[in-house]
Amino acid sequence: MCIGTPMRIVVANGAIAQCEGRGRSERVDLALVGDQPVGTWILAHAGSAVRTLTAAEAAATSAALDALEAAIAGEANFDAYFADLVDREPLLPAHLKGQQS
Repeated sequence: MCIGTPMRIVVANGAIAQCEGRGRSERVDLALVGDQPVGTWILAHAGSAVRTLTAAEAAATSAALDALEAAIAGEANFDAYFADLVDREPLLPAHLKGQQS
């Protein structure tokens, strides 16, 4: 399984950026997303930015990674990690709404 990490660009230098996220710092290749300004959130995997993220997407992805770490540690309650999903009815994607019976 491939897992990307949300990181924020702290130094931009053309196609390479120094990024920080989840307690670490690394150089990331921006070739797939193009030059990005300092402060941009990206999803990094294997030293490359695979897409840009909004701040909300970065926070949600980070919370999901926290939940994964909690599950590995044996925790059983994940509501705190998915606050945006608790007490919410699931929504069908637009392309499936017409197929409901």
